[in-house]
Amino acid sequence: MKRLFSILAIVGIMAFGTVNASTNANAVETASTAVTTTFQDDMAADADKSFTQEVKERFIEGGPFFMGIVLLCLILGLAIAIERIIYLNLATTNSKKLTQNVEDALNSGGIEAAKEVCRNTKGPVASIFYQGLDRADEDIDAAEKAVVAYGGVQMGQLEKNVSWISLFIALAPMLGFMGTVLGMIDAFDKIEAAGDMNPSLVAGGIKVALLTTVFGLIVAIILQIFYNYIISKIDSIVNDMEDSSITLIDLLVRHKK
Repeated sequence: MKRLFSILAIVGIMAFGTVNASTNANAVETASTAVTTTFQDDMAADADKSFTQEVKERFIEGGPFFMGIVLLCLILGLAIAIERIIYLNLATTNSKKLTQNVEDALNSGGIEAAKEVCRNTKGPVASIFYQGLDRADEDIDAAEKAVVAYGGVQMGQLEKNVSWISLFIALAPMLGFMGTVLGMIDAFDKIEAAGDMNPSLVAGGIKVALLTTVFGLIVAIILQIFYNYIISKIDSIVNDMEDSSITLIDLLVRHKK
């Protein structure tokens, strides 16, 4: 009987130890899961902060005066660039189709029919065609002079305000460099006042100086990309205008004959 009680006691102790071990293992696993989840949440929070809040904090650290002027250059430059891109895209026309329509109108209805086609078509090419056709009754030289003169006017319209973008591209990094110089001067003033080369005295000024330079360069890079696209678009439209003008003069010569 005593042996039976002893065996039951040993089995109970073993079962209790197994339950405790399983409970401890579950507790450790739960704690590990909680730590992992917390670490992942922290990493996600840092990832969300990395672009928006980090840029905001760096911008504030750079100082309100120079950073505000650099931001103003970016806003004005982007506003002009977007306006020019919209205008240039609206000014782009299918010159081959327009030329064919004008030629068909000349053959079927004469100069007035061709002018009507140009009135109903948007873009600088159609405007140049209209000016040339309007002088076609005089002679070919008058039509050619009208085309060349009005082509210059249209080119000026295409390049309107583009010089402001190039100004902001040059101004933004220059303001950044000026902020850098002033920040370094402030750092050396602190060293002179303290009489000791303590890194903590100059770290703030140097940090502000470098931030203004970085933001100035970023603004210049962004605006330079838009500027190059606008210039290439203008060149494409101008080449199309010149080629179409030559084609129009040829059409008028054939029509006269």
